[in-house]
Amino acid sequence: MQTKITANAVAMKRWLGRAEESLGNHSDRLNAINIFPVADGDTGTNLYQTVRSAAGAVQDTDTSDLGDLLSVAGRGAMEDARGNSGTLFAVFLAAFAEPLHGVTRLTSTLLASALHRAQIRSWSALSDPVPGTMLSVLEASARAAAEAAAEHAGDDSNSALAFTLRASVQHALHAVVRTESQLGPLTDAQVVDAGGVGFLLILDALRAAALGEELQDELIDGLHGYDIQAPHIHNGGDADGVEVMCTINLSPLDAATLRLHLDEIGDSVIMSAVTEVEEGYRWRVHVHVPDAAPALALIHEAGSPVNISVTQLAAPPVGDVSR
Repeated sequence: MQTKITANAVAMKRWLGRAEESLGNHSDRLNAINIFPVADGDTGTNLYQTVRSAAGAVQDTDTSDLGDLLSVAGRGAMEDARGNSGTLFAVFLAAFAEPLHGVTRLTSTLLASALHRAQIRSWSALSDPVPGTMLSVLEASARAAAEAAAEHAGDDSNSALAFTLRASVQHALHAVVRTESQLGPLTDAQVVDAGGVGFLLILDALRAAALGEELQDELIDGLHGYDIQAPHIHNGGDADGVEVMCTINLSPLDAATLRLHLDEIGDSVIMSAVTEVEEGYRWRVHVHVPDAAPALALIHEAGSPVNISVTQLAAPPVGDVSR
């Protein structure tokens, strides 16, 4: 029986809502296996809160243009992005929207283009991108979509879109499984990457929303370490330092300079343009540093940041509710 597909703006709103629902249901388990890049046990929470911001941003948006709708969602996610994973999702969503401006229905070809654009932007947003993470899962999904779309070249039918979506999800799942062998900390802990699993859930929500189907709860069955009854793998973590995030208006040159300076004093640097402004672009900035003061000094020297947050990286030990 052929699935009825309505991959329009209503479906894209439904995608974000289903992704929020799925991440809300899985956030505890994602937190439990969060050990890379730091074992702070908050990947699930960060992804959930960022996706919730994206879904909330378009709740009252009245447009049939997929690109316009998802751009609003991307800006909402970027302004309230949480952590590495949330920031990368915001970058993904903003880039995913770019090839979809002026269209009212998702097709196989457009899906492949959107995922390809998101892959490029997500890898370039990080100063030091690492395979075996959410980035690898996104790359696998984009490659699968491109191959599937090529098989159906010129075919804008619903069946071609369904084929491409399902191929993208399956290849993303295979990439999640591979993350355990790609990163030493994951191999040692015998777990898959938390951000990768989170992105897999988001991608499956897109499939379900576009095809009018249910989420595949069995998709994550058997993933190593992914058991809510298991003790938290990170066990409080051994991470030191803080995560600094903000939004700031800068020219591309000033943004590149700030990125260079942040790279010198910290890691996990992510900078992505939110939207164009008079000064150049509005940027979302993310960095892990031993101490917040030097990073904040560099940021204030570059411009006038807003939405500043400083968060301790180390999670409290299991059972410690003092923070």
